[in-house]
Amino acid sequence: MFRWAIIFAIIALIASLFGLGGVAGMSKDFAIILFIVAIILAIIGFLTRNKV
Repeated sequence: MFRWAIIFAIIALIASLFGLGGVAGMSKDFAIILFIVAIILAIIGFLTRNKV
């Protein structure tokens, strides 16, 4: 998930350089959502790693 978040962040940067504000904004939102989900899943994984 971190990989996809980084990919969408790069797409947002490139789109903003070319003046595509809609694509840049949407890619930024996807990157933020994926980054938050990945952090939550990583925390849950670390907390439940030894309990199973």
